[in-house]
Amino acid sequence: MNHRWRTIDIVIASIIAVAFGVIFWAWGLLWNGPADAIPLPGRAILYGVWLVPAVLGALVIRKPGAAFYTLTLAALVSVALGTSWGWTLVLQGPLEAAAAELVFAVFAYKVWNLPVALAAAAAAGFAASVYDAFVWYGGTSWATLRLPYIAITVVSSVLVAGLGSILLVRALAQTGVLDRFASGRERAAV
Repeated sequence: MNHRWRTIDIVIASIIAVAFGVIFWAWGLLWNGPADAIPLPGRAILYGVWLVPAVLGALVIRKPGAAFYTLTLAALVSVALGTSWGWTLVLQGPLEAAAAELVFAVFAYKVWNLPVALAAAAAAGFAASVYDAFVWYGGTSWATLRLPYIAITVVSSVLVAGLGSILLVRALAQTGVLDRFASGRERAAV
């Protein structure tokens, strides 16, 4: 497998990242708006959306660095648009992205199936929620908020970012838009 990035890899990864950066900005409005009625740790069920670019980018591009690039750029776009979390996402986005990237690296960037996507999503969700547990919820109880928050975030990440990305790649592959990528040429295997 050729691990060199082509121009189309950079363009598509960037499109995914920018699109999700805008989605992140809107999702933040939901998190801090109507969803604020859902008390923590239960609101963490919505968290998985913020981790989709890492898994989706890696599944589409299938090159080293794709998970890291797409989620990091998406986080930076959301910062540029103005999120309530501000510059903290400049650190948190790459941290979450690195966790997902690590899972794909463990499989030598050769396995792109459901279990690996779920593991990458779980790793990103774990990194994200542990970061939150210390940065945002440091003064709260581990038993009643932080541990349940971490567990719910990981479940959300697995379902939304992991399973959701697999389903999205399958749907996109069926349209033919991914034909220039291995993910599009292996429609039945994704």
